[in-house]
Amino acid sequence: MESDIKLAFDILAFTSVMVLIVLGLGVIAGMMGIFNFAHGEFVLLGAYTLYLFHERALPLWLGIIAAPLVLALVGLVLERAVIRRFYPNPIMAMLGTFATGLIIREIIRGLLGGHYKAIPEPASGVISVGGVDFSVWRTAIIATTIIVVLASWFFLARTMMGLRIRGALENPMLARACGISTARLYTATFAFGSALAGLAGALIVPLYGLSADIGIRFLVQAFLSVMLGGVGSFEGPVLGASLVGSMAAGLPWLVYPVLADPLVFIIALAIVKFRPEGLIGKGRL
Repeated sequence: MESDIKLAFDILAFTSVMVLIVLGLGVIAGMMGIFNFAHGEFVLLGAYTLYLFHERALPLWLGIIAAPLVLALVGLVLERAVIRRFYPNPIMAMLGTFATGLIIREIIRGLLGGHYKAIPEPASGVISVGGVDFSVWRTAIIATTIIVVLASWFFLARTMMGLRIRGALENPMLARACGISTARLYTATFAFGSALAGLAGALIVPLYGLSADIGIRFLVQAFLSVMLGGVGSFEGPVLGASLVGSMAAGLPWLVYPVLADPLVFIIALAIVKFRPEGLIGKGRL
């Protein structure tokens, strides 16, 4: 019984990691129609921000706060310098973000000297509940994921700014006719998605360590999650990430680990085959 509870907790923790990573990608892809191929490198920059705070003996919790702010600034600059030039051509936007991500990754690889860096958990130890021990940091990630998802949904679905963002992205011409600056809202949306990626990187790096490829290991699963859940809604990518994360963490306990990852893709692609619009269609937000 205890082992089953710990297994369920580990699956929930990994699923929370996936949701955090996919959330920013889903906001940008679902609301702007652009797949940000530099998203994995944004996660990397969030992780690297926390590493810099650790190296300078600064409070790690301060680094976790700084990471999304730094990435919001990076996203703002990238949107204004690169992305906005390619709104009429999403393919070119994807190529532009891919090239940007490659540059970021290789710069960080050089700064790290190609080495792996370990970062301690900001909150170490365990919580004992009913005789079962749970990691404090993994519990914090789960709680943070829930708070971030609810806060992001509330902001985008229940605030005036969120209404303007959704209106501008749904019908730019009508929004401009109403006096709404669509250029600013596009920038704000991209910066918001980038900030979520930075937060995800700062939260997960104590679990997986820092290397230049930390974002790549999750990127393919993140894109699969967005396609599975459905592009064009907030809830879709979150649901897709929950399913992909649960399968990726749970299937190695049911089948040979070498078969687990291919099986995740087979199941997800089978679902997309029968529901090309994803599990949740466009317009739910």
